[in-house]
Amino acid sequence: MKLVVQIPALNEEDTLGRTIRAIPRQVEGFDAVEVLVIDDGSTDATVDVARAAGADHVLRLGCNMGLARAFAAGIERALALGADVIVNTDADNQYCADDIPALVQPILAREAEIVVGARPILEIESFSPVKKALQALGSWVVRRASGTAIPDAPSGFRAYSRHAAARVCVINTYTYTLETIIQAGRKRYRITSVPVRVNPVTRPSRLFRSIGGYTLRSAVTILRIFVVYAPLRFFTALAALVVLPGLVGVARFLWLFAMDGGGAHIQSLVLSGALLAMASILFAVGILADLIAVNRTLLEDIRARDLLREPVQPAAQGPQVAGAS
Repeated sequence: MKLVVQIPALNEEDTLGRTIRAIPRQVEGFDAVEVLVIDDGSTDATVDVARAAGADHVLRLGCNMGLARAFAAGIERALALGADVIVNTDADNQYCADDIPALVQPILAREAEIVVGARPILEIESFSPVKKALQALGSWVVRRASGTAIPDAPSGFRAYSRHAAARVCVINTYTYTLETIIQAGRKRYRITSVPVRVNPVTRPSRLFRSIGGYTLRSAVTILRIFVVYAPLRFFTALAALVVLPGLVGVARFLWLFAMDGGGAHIQSLVLSGALLAMASILFAVGILADLIAVNRTLLEDIRARDLLREPVQPAAQGPQVAGAS
């Protein structure tokens, strides 16, 4: 059994070495523990620090692709290296690496395929009251959208079984955290969480730069994922919102027509007709989107089979350095 700990990194020369050295190299249930650093177009000494700190593999993307793309590239590389379980952690040493054994335990026990580390949000002094409230609200929305019970959806400290990792498809470029949970819930993967600890803050968050920006982008991400993974439900709900006032307008016209001939209310009939036509279009779009979703699922299965092929053979010594494919 092999555990690969992947670390997406962008200009993290100040903290990456500490993060790598903190990762336990012996975890019960695994014969090998390897560290994979995904360099997301760093312009500082991130790659040199990764090598000096003992990273087994370095994947260089060549340019800045964004956190979500770096995460996805790391998953693919870890699978190619033969990982049975993949742990993702942040390069800023936010999460306590000593909790990795607890994070992977539900997977080893075959109780879950994805495990998310739940931070003690209310106890983190560096989080403002507003940020704590937004974290709680965002996690609640994700729980509703995914049908899961994950208390800390934005947490990047998580573990994936090989089977689940091969079926992770990230389409967002901002962050993978919300998308992968909703995706897992929609695909009915077994997902759970375990409490984890955090280390003192080393730098401000690069994702949470402003409350308004984070809230807007998270909301757009959740909406987009819901459209992608439940298109028929989404467009049917929109069609229902449009068709109801249209039907009310038609009923009103018929009532008035029966009462006085309805000649003075033809405008409401025209408006109702337009609303009913719009509802029909939205429902038709939902059907087409659902058919596209079926095709996407088939493509994801093909991709997963490809990723689960025989792993590449690791080099005898020294960290592997690879470019993005």
